[in-house]
Amino acid sequence: MTNILSIGKQAMFANQAALQTIGQNIANANTPGYSRQQVILTTPQGQFTGSGYFGAGVNVQTVERAHNAFMTSEAASTKAIASMDSTRVDQMTQLQKLFATDDSSLGAAASTFFNSLIDVSNNPSDPSARQVVLSNAQNLATRFATAGQQLQDLQAGVVSDMKADVATVNQLAQQIATANAQISAAHGTGHEPNDLLDKRDQLINQLSQYVQVSTLQADDGSMGVFIGGGQRLVLGNQAQQLSVEADPYDSNRATLNIIEANGPRKLDESVLTGGSLTARLMYQNQDLQDARNMIGQLATAVSAAVNKQQGLGLDLSNPPGTGAAMFSVGPPTSLPASTNARNPDGSFSGGVQLTVTDATQLQATSYTLRGDPANPGAYLLTRGSDGQQTSVTDGSIVDGFQISFTPGPPADGDSYRLEPVANAAVGMKRQLDSINGIAAAAPVTGDVSVNNTGTASIDSLYAVNSNLNPSTQAPMTVTFTGANASNGANMDYTITLADGSTLNGTWQAGTPIGNQPAAGIDLGFEMNLNGVPRAGDTITIEATKYTAANNGNAKAFLNLQNQKVVGGQVLSNGTTVPGATINDAYTTAMSDIGARLQGANYLSGVSTSSAQDAETARSGQAGVNLDEEAARLMQFQQGYQAAAKILQTAQILFNETLKLAGN
Repeated sequence: MTNILSIGKQAMFANQAALQTIGQNIANANTPGYSRQQVILTTPQGQFTGSGYFGAGVNVQTVERAHNAFMTSEAASTKAIASMDSTRVDQMTQLQKLFATDDSSLGAAASTFFNSLIDVSNNPSDPSARQVVLSNAQNLATRFATAGQQLQDLQAGVVSDMKADVATVNQLAQQIATANAQISAAHGTGHEPNDLLDKRDQLINQLSQYVQVSTLQADDGSMGVFIGGGQRLVLGNQAQQLSVEADPYDSNRATLNIIEANGPRKLDESVLTGGSLTARLMYQNQDLQDARNMIGQLATAVSAAVNKQQGLGLDLSNPPGTGAAMFSVGPPTSLPASTNARNPDGSFSGGVQLTVTDATQLQATSYTLRGDPANPGAYLLTRGSDGQQTSVTDGSIVDGFQISFTPGPPADGDSYRLEPVANAAVGMKRQLDSINGIAAAAPVTGDVSVNNTGTASIDSLYAVNSNLNPSTQAPMTVTFTGANASNGANMDYTITLADGSTLNGTWQAGTPIGNQPAAGIDLGFEMNLNGVPRAGDTITIEATKYTAANNGNAKAFLNLQNQKVVGGQVLSNGTTVPGATINDAYTTAMSDIGARLQGANYLSGVSTSSAQDAETARSGQAGVNLDEEAARLMQFQQGYQAAAKILQTAQILFNETLKLAGN
């Protein structure tokens, strides 16, 4: 009777344990990270008798959770990539708004400014037309400055978001360390603390949203968590802390660091392969910086081109003078590393100053400057956009800017980040306030002889560089001498200067007169013709007397839209690579940002789908299926009832035995 009672009791306990576990599964069917649990039942060794082995009932060995380490790790890993890509989409969407395609765009503002000069060209003395030009110039400068400020605001937002993410990462790391301690304490019991293990897996899964992690389980049941290609974040019950520190070159930017015994150590985004923190670092160091450089390059090129042409024309002041600068932009900056050598008073012992020498050659990139180990006394300048390195010294000119060492050359180990154009847009302003200051007149005026027999007339005449000096060169006479011997469609001509010296050239349709450096003619002006001259025709060029009636420089302003004034390059072999027009440069920048957003959207779609598939696979293996649990509930309910029947039968038999013994 004792064996029957024992078997019945064990059977009831086993089925009760199974029912309790099933109830736990049903209760947590919708709990994130919960793994289905199952009671593991075993049969104890049977009791030997002369008639064979008789069973000794059932044992509850343990409660086991449905868990697959590979699927859990894969779900966390794919979630990190998906989080990185989705964060990048959100950020690039914000950035793209600065590169609009409608009338609010920078390109539209530039076109509106140049187009407003058409009315000045038609009527150079019209004050209302001049006022419209100044208003559009103000609008152009304001849009550039606003775009620059918005980029700074986006940068501040990135730093704020990074700090919030790091605070969450530190909390999660500490919670994982605490869970490790609890799991290690329970490890000696021989049974797994399932709920604690689920909690730790869920914490690691949440951590993966912010930074890609790898894990390694220890013999005591604790889980080591590593980031950045093997950097320890959690080991046992100890958690490292992350921090956001100021960039060593620019305090407005931030670096991600891990706090070690000897202080914070920078983590490079190249080894952080997933999570929102990685996306924010990449956005700050690549996308935002590139956008600042592209807009700054465009602002510098526009302002420099307009200011240069202003300086080549004459305004309406009395007496007329050369035009003053219309725009100013933020200056090029040199950012010393915080670790550079300092004087006793705390100031840096060395310094680097930048001066723009040719705005048409400025590139949309930043540079780093360090000592050149292969050339003592020289320094190595590395261009950020392509990694090209150039050895420079004091006074070197690279990519349209000059490097000067003041108050002294950099010390050994010093480094600088050079930003020729990054701050140009945010500092752009309209400097010219007087409508009479618009230099619409050219310094020289052309007059076609009434005795000419050809159809040639002057389309435009304006200064193109500082070689033009009307006081010494004018009056000049252009005399067409006859058809060119090599090509009868072209006309040879002679330019006679005021001092009697002459220059000979060949005119062909579409080419200017006075600005043909390849033919040895560089007089500082450019005269374009309509029609065709004949032999003996003459054109007289004199200093401009009536600036209110001259529109030569206004036409030159209009031509700036078609000139390649943005991003030209001089190669190491001396070859000049032309840049882009203002509109083409803006279109290229807009396309670049749009392509980045399009790529980010595609990658986000792929990674999000992969993460969903990985989580579906994990939950399919570890999650709760209510239909299955309902079937198991009925199964063990019947088992419990049968076990109770065993006890009931055993008690009846026991009572009958007592009666027989009493008789």
